[in-house]
Amino acid sequence: MEEKSVRKRREDDQSIQSKEAKTTNLQKEVGLISGICIIIGTIIGSGIFISPKSVLSNVNAVGPCLIIWSTCGIIATLGALCFAELGTMITKSGGEYPYLMEAFGPIPAYLFSWTSLIVIKPSSFAIICLTFAEYVSVPFYGNCKPPELVVKCLAAAAILVITTVNSLSVKLGSYVQNFFTAAKLVIVTIIIISGIVLLAQGKTKNFENSFEDSSVSVGAMSLAFYNGLWAYDGWNQLNYITEELKNPYRNLPLAIVIGIPLVTVCYILINISYFTVMTSTELLQSQAVAVTFGDRVLHPASWIVPLFVAFSTIGAANGTCFTAGRLVYVAGREGHMLKMLSYISVKRLTPAPAIIFYGIITILYIIPGDINTLINYFSFAAWFFYGLTIVGLIVMRFTKKDHKRPIKVPVFIPILMTFISIYLVLAPIITKPELPYLYCVLFILSGLLFYLLFVHNKFSCVQRISKPITMHLQMLLEVVPPEEDLN
Repeated sequence: MEEKSVRKRREDDQSIQSKEAKTTNLQKEVGLISGICIIIGTIIGSGIFISPKSVLSNVNAVGPCLIIWSTCGIIATLGALCFAELGTMITKSGGEYPYLMEAFGPIPAYLFSWTSLIVIKPSSFAIICLTFAEYVSVPFYGNCKPPELVVKCLAAAAILVITTVNSLSVKLGSYVQNFFTAAKLVIVTIIIISGIVLLAQGKTKNFENSFEDSSVSVGAMSLAFYNGLWAYDGWNQLNYITEELKNPYRNLPLAIVIGIPLVTVCYILINISYFTVMTSTELLQSQAVAVTFGDRVLHPASWIVPLFVAFSTIGAANGTCFTAGRLVYVAGREGHMLKMLSYISVKRLTPAPAIIFYGIITILYIIPGDINTLINYFSFAAWFFYGLTIVGLIVMRFTKKDHKRPIKVPVFIPILMTFISIYLVLAPIITKPELPYLYCVLFILSGLLFYLLFVHNKFSCVQRISKPITMHLQMLLEVVPPEEDLN
């Protein structure tokens, strides 16, 4: 009897230990459908409702405009396929960060996390939330521009809600993403079907002589690609949460192959729909292309457009927060950011400190409001690291030949993507050199100073200050360090 009691106690202890192990690691709770929704939901944000004007302004004709949108989709797909190989070879969350770490070591990986966490990710998140705030507030002010304070407060509120949702639950964040993805697909479907109906009625006049007066210079094309690829940005977002994907070897590439081509088809059809009701001149004069389309086609139901564009932007913001929080988490786990940022919520199994940190940085970007300059050079910094990561893929083909590769793309794809990245980084500088590009490079390199001071040397005074802060935040947020993977 006593032996049975001892055995039962041991079983209970093992059960408790297994439950504790589960509470201190990120869980695989993102399936194929959620993965596709994250890709679609993150890519389709405010871009397709605003960027057509910017793309058209650089090529000046319908034909080249549609070609640019198609080519951007192909570039995004090829880039995502390269990342699929990396994601299934190195199954760690954090996007480019672990790939650069494996290929080139800690310094390039740190510079990526430094640039992404301080500039690229928060500025992108802030712009999306500001766009959401503007679309939500416009109907209440008629033809007047909404007060800047109202827009900023709404944007800050959106950031707080999104960070709270993603800090509370991975499943809740996924459900919110799925809902807003479904909502944005509604408006995308409305625009596409309306365009098809109009084409069937013979509204094809704006497609006649579609290459007339086009501008195809190297500089104009590069700027058009910048604006188009901004609308496609997010094609690599699933790589930020690889550790939380169910069966990543299958679901990561499958979500990419389904999600990005679907977005590309939607983008092309939406642009065709725009041109069925607007000439090139009218489209360029429009303040918000989708709203103009709604006013002309949907008439009394035109209010649907700003509502669903708001849904679209908030969905993109949620997807950005969901994935970027994992980059902060991984950088903290590797010792490249405050160790506290790698901790996991005991109750909710989310990287809550990382997400909260990301939300705070984003709100700081909203306070001054003047982040347009940073956004203009977002693509410059982003494509520099996209290109460097893809070069890392080529390098690891030689340095890590024996590494398991469930997916192996033909070598010409990463080589082609490397040349495309070089073109996208250098073309704007050569075409229109400006000092802010130099500032961007200097900011990236300034990360070396922080790396030497806080990561490489690890001064004792920093450790003495951070330890009590970490202890108190642990108790406040109920978070613990993630347990080592025993497998």
